[in-house]
Amino acid sequence: MAPVSGVLVPLSAVPDPAFAEKLVGDGIAIDPVTNRILAPCSGVVAQAHSSGHAITIRTEYGIEVLIHVGLDTVMLKGRGFTPHARAGDVVRTGDLLLSFDADLVATQARSLLTEVVVTTMEGVTLGMPRSGMVSGGRDVVLEVWHPVGTPEAASEPAGAGTISSDPVVISNPTGLHARPAAVIASRARQFKSAIRLVRGDRHANAKSLTSLMALEVEAGDAVIIEASGEDASQAVAVLSRVVAEEARDAVPADVPARVSAPVRGTAPGSASSSADPKRLTGVAASPGVALGRIFQWRQQDAPVIERAADQVRERRQLDQALGEAHAQLDALQQRLATHADADKAAIFSAHKELLEDPDLLDGAVDAIQGGASAAFAWQQAYRAQADRLARLSNEMLAARAGDLRDVGRRVLRILTGTTHAPPELPADAIIVAEDLTPSDTASLDRGRVRGLCTTGGGGTSHAAILARALGLPAVAAIDPRALELPDGTRAMIDGSRGILQIEPSDDEQAGVAARQERNKSRRAAELTSAQEPAATTDGHRVEIVVNIGDLTDARQVVPLGGEGVGLLRTEFLFFNRQEPPDEDEQARIYEDIVRAIGPGRLVVVRALDVGGDKPLPYLPMAPEENPFLGERGIRMLLNRPDVLRTQLRAIVRASAAGRICVMFPMIATMEEWSAARAHYEEARASLGASPIPVGIMVETPAAALLAEQFARDADFFSIGTNDLTQYTLAMDRTNPRLAPALDALHPAVLRLIDQTVRGAHARQRWVGVCGSLASDPQAVPILIGLGVDELSVSVPAVPAIKAQIRRLRLSTCRDVAARALAAAAASEVRALVEEDDDGAA
Repeated sequence: MAPVSGVLVPLSAVPDPAFAEKLVGDGIAIDPVTNRILAPCSGVVAQAHSSGHAITIRTEYGIEVLIHVGLDTVMLKGRGFTPHARAGDVVRTGDLLLSFDADLVATQARSLLTEVVVTTMEGVTLGMPRSGMVSGGRDVVLEVWHPVGTPEAASEPAGAGTISSDPVVISNPTGLHARPAAVIASRARQFKSAIRLVRGDRHANAKSLTSLMALEVEAGDAVIIEASGEDASQAVAVLSRVVAEEARDAVPADVPARVSAPVRGTAPGSASSSADPKRLTGVAASPGVALGRIFQWRQQDAPVIERAADQVRERRQLDQALGEAHAQLDALQQRLATHADADKAAIFSAHKELLEDPDLLDGAVDAIQGGASAAFAWQQAYRAQADRLARLSNEMLAARAGDLRDVGRRVLRILTGTTHAPPELPADAIIVAEDLTPSDTASLDRGRVRGLCTTGGGGTSHAAILARALGLPAVAAIDPRALELPDGTRAMIDGSRGILQIEPSDDEQAGVAARQERNKSRRAAELTSAQEPAATTDGHRVEIVVNIGDLTDARQVVPLGGEGVGLLRTEFLFFNRQEPPDEDEQARIYEDIVRAIGPGRLVVVRALDVGGDKPLPYLPMAPEENPFLGERGIRMLLNRPDVLRTQLRAIVRASAAGRICVMFPMIATMEEWSAARAHYEEARASLGASPIPVGIMVETPAAALLAEQFARDADFFSIGTNDLTQYTLAMDRTNPRLAPALDALHPAVLRLIDQTVRGAHARQRWVGVCGSLASDPQAVPILIGLGVDELSVSVPAVPAIKAQIRRLRLSTCRDVAARALAAAAASEVRALVEEDDDGAA
């Protein structure tokens, strides 16, 4: 109950980091209007501070609740405070604990805000059902759940047989947040032993993602891995290495600079978050500015039946729903990887990890065994875990609650047989919601949405990451008043500054419209000239081709000015099926793509590029500790010659429809290249077909360093800068925490590109770049200066890249490239490109 009458204030708004950052515990604050502190619950007075300003109650369940009056009141040394209870006293809810002189304390202390904090948070879940004004002793302000057994209890290793690691210090500034926690949990589940991560006197089930996140391991913390069981020694050794690797994390590159959110729940009459009542502020989540109309996005769980009679049937339904949800996430991940951003698609890989979380599953199964229906049991389990995460003080960890709710609702819809039809959006929607799941964000109609505002989440939420990938301005942690805005309200969203402006003035609308019009005019001009060749002002011609994933992409190439296909990812044919496509199906699709590109334009088909990091159900492979250094690309193909031969025959057959060539991925040795070439020759000979060009992907330093030797019989090279960068810098390119350092404009990578070009040109072979670097405007003049013959870019980037090249001079590009090769860091390279932005004529 409220210990004092007053206005509720979120703990995060208390101007003291010990409370605002929940170092003491979690709870609520009250701006008091009376001077009597009452017992918020029944129990024993565990501690009464000698200065009289603070008192702790311990309930019969062992929960301790601290009531702390004011800030810096300890400095008063008891002046103004009168205690009415002592340590050891038994009190009932509403009993008087202490009183204070409000005038004295208000003038001598920093604040009168009174904090009500649950300090024993292990296994505890809090609910905060009230806001606004409360009456002391009458209104509930906190609901506390404390289960008899916490999820971590299952991970308790036996004392006698427990093996422990040396302490691992976490240097990652963001601690062990969702993605590294998912890696650790995934690896831990490979072992039979009970494993836990220990931080001080707290511990977590190492096999549970939510349990690991709830441990709130931060930078500077030291953790120990403990295990007991038949494979405990191996588990500790492997997990020690995994935790150490994840501990050396960095902040993701696409996380925007943090902007402080406004203080919520301030007392009536106090200063609002902005002097302008029509300006609502939050956290900048995705840059950009747009005008539109408010659309309130409401999302509710499907209704469920609470009880069921047949436990076996309910458990089977849950297992089937989990399997179907896993398949849906697979499809969503592949679609996003093929059509948008492969790194952003990894979000849904983390979602699949949540489907296997043992604490989440155990909670649902226990409820089913207690007579609950599968739907009700799952709903209660995922909501409890999501609420637990949402109340963590670490912003990045709390943001993962949205991911858990997304996964939870997906399974619940399958269990209840309900469909998830997105609402009908107006043509210029600025969506306002309490939260948007990654699935919701990924499925938005980009043509109808102008921006996104959520009262929850933050700049690190996956919805914010996807908003940036989709080019939508977004504001997170927006003032909750946004939820009260009527649909259709005119608004301006500024995702760069974290602002939602209601009913913007004519001048503000004109400014936004002018910026948008300039961008629109530029894009229109680029599109108008898109069919013109990409030639520098001094006449140097560069081929601009496109990376595509299927026939739909192919149909967009020519209208946007693409001069061919530099990379056809054939993986789209092999995913989401139970057996590989046969020769006829592949040949037909390759022929359709060649015809869509048109006569005279080259289509470069990459042989299937999958492996330990991208497994297929019908190509079983043993799990690998480091899949990026394992059986992937050409290595997998050479181990499955039946798959390789079928694909090569299909590609050769498609050459009858137009210009086509084939290239092999992940070539590192001459032996791999010779074997791959021999398979191609065998396929061609079996069909009696004419030769087609055959090349290699340069994705390893070995291939770049041996470029001239490979060029003896390779017809061309295509540099995959994404993999080349990760192998050169020894950084996993799928790990977003390494993104700040993983820059393809690093001089070491540029030197390998330079060596590739020199080796190829020495034998009159052409070189393309098909990695994301080709679409980077800062990289374009350097790549041209290094002598790259072809840039294969994303489909939408074609007009802009061609227009940029037409403003460049080859002589200036060569000078910039030479200076880039002599630089010591990627930051130096980007700085000199900015300096020389007048590499244009």
